[in-house]
Amino acid sequence: MLELLTRLAGGGRALELGIGTGRVALPLVETGIKLFGIDASPAMVERLHTKPNADQITVAMGNFATIPFEEHFDLIFFVFNTIFALLSQENQIQCVKNVAEHLESKGLFAVEAFVPDLARFQGGQTVRAIQLESQEARLDASMLDPVNQVITSQFIVLEKSKTDVKPVKIRYIWPSELDLMARLAELKSVYHWDD
Repeated sequence: MLELLTRLAGGGRALELGIGTGRVALPLVETGIKLFGIDASPAMVERLHTKPNADQITVAMGNFATIPFEEHFDLIFFVFNTIFALLSQENQIQCVKNVAEHLESKGLFAVEAFVPDLARFQGGQTVRAIQLESQEARLDASMLDPVNQVITSQFIVLEKSKTDVKPVKIRYIWPSELDLMARLAELKSVYHWDD
């Protein structure tokens, strides 16, 4: 992925939406790309700022449905399904429109996201083991709202002496829906990859 993003940025200016701790942005800085980022988590950005070369990245705190920078970018990107953190179609459309307004004339918008497997849900829900060991079990308990395309999950870690839960809520986007959002923002689809 880093090689692809480096190629797409073309040595120019890039913006990562949902920069987090910088696991993607920091290696891109080393290629000479001028990096910007937006994130809503102060804790993650604080971790980013403890790492080497973090001072070379301009980071804004906030919701990435809006873009607070004046600059225009050669590449704006989401990785690891981060676009799904925008929990309504309206916010997702607004984000894509803001991206279009902040791209250079030949700029690219890249989105890495999964295509959901809704067959795993029965009656709108699923519970499945992710990992089983002798002293630990990791479970995914999820509910599906197919009308709003929202999946609400709890990742549950059961250990002998404690239980931990991590909530996750996403609004998934079908590839054709994302293409439509792009067209509404006067962007055109250039590449589709899958694996």
